[in-house]
Amino acid sequence: MTSRYNRAVTDETYIRRALELARRARDEGEVPIGALVVLRDEVLGEGWNRPIAANDPTAHAEINALRAAAQKQGNYRLTGATLYVTLEPCDMCVGAMFHARIARTVYGAKDPKKLVLKNQVAIEGGVLAEECGAILSKFFAAKR
Repeated sequence: MTSRYNRAVTDETYIRRALELARRARDEGEVPIGALVVLRDEVLGEGWNRPIAANDPTAHAEINALRAAAQKQGNYRLTGATLYVTLEPCDMCVGAMFHARIARTVYGAKDPKKLVLKNQVAIEGGVLAEECGAILSKFFAAKR
């Protein structure tokens, strides 16, 4: 793309807005993280951390911004959009961005605890694997 578009200036502008949203989270007693989803210079959705207020462990700023953007678009696929967030996204949020088809993510601070799992979760697989796989296979075969 050859235009006068200055990605660094634009990125700073949107991260500044994400900081405003982070302050809102802080004022509500939440961890101060803010995020927004932008497509072609239009803000589609904004969010800030709300897991305490919402009693929802998935109510991260990124997830809230993605939900708002998907509602506005009427589609969970946000192809080509950029997500701006004040802190490097966690694995859950990265997964949500992948499913939403986010093209680009821009974050402010690096998360020094990103690779540290505070709670160990035992994960076991293979229980009724054939039946679980069959229902998915039949569903997608019917879609084609």
